[in-house]
Amino acid sequence: MQLNKYLALCGAASRRKANYLIAEGRVAVNGKTIQQFGVVVDPESDKVQLDGRDLTIPSQYRYVLLNKPAGTITSAVDGRGRKTVLDVVGAEERLFPVGRLDLDTEGVLLITNDGDLAFRLAHPRYEIQKIYQATVEGRISGKAVRHLQQGVEIDPEVHVRGDVRVISKASDFSLVEIQIHEGKKRQIKRMLNAVGYPVRKLVRIHFAGLTTQGLNVGEWRELSEKEVAVLYRMTGLKQ
Repeated sequence: MQLNKYLALCGAASRRKANYLIAEGRVAVNGKTIQQFGVVVDPESDKVQLDGRDLTIPSQYRYVLLNKPAGTITSAVDGRGRKTVLDVVGAEERLFPVGRLDLDTEGVLLITNDGDLAFRLAHPRYEIQKIYQATVEGRISGKAVRHLQQGVEIDPEVHVRGDVRVISKASDFSLVEIQIHEGKKRQIKRMLNAVGYPVRKLVRIHFAGLTTQGLNVGEWRELSEKEVAVLYRMTGLKQ
């Protein structure tokens, strides 16, 4: 089995993030630090360590749905001592968030130790639906909405689009809903900035069919077996 897949199955990180852990020299196999990709390990006989700690594939995976509060870091650890989403959940085992939400963004966040599922949910190939509600400065215009739907440039030669619905308008702000399938860094905020409407507040209300219904901000729950099965079917994995 590829080393990055083994790390993912152990819940160390998604497969993509596992490559960074390897490149940073944080992974050892049988006492030897590995920094090249493509290394194959035998889960039955090889000893794999991350930051000096032994890794084993968990006998049972966990799937936690968090209504992420603002002010928390979407990371397993933070070198600056800030509160992370894992601090909110208080998990004893090694878990990690699927994808990222900004420090000040609230809403649906999946946390798990199932690396294969996390990898696919975060990969653009699977076009996982994400829906956000953004409170923006000003009364958003129809022209801006059409521009967002047709596509805006958020980086040189990087164009993204979304399905946009205006929920309400007031004299100095608007509430809009944007549906996307990509996952560029700070994508929603950058899209709205590109059309001249800075974001006051951002909440992800939908991710891969999951919502925060029944959860107050900062609350979490375990996914049901049915919900996990839907995620597996959505990403083409077998349970």
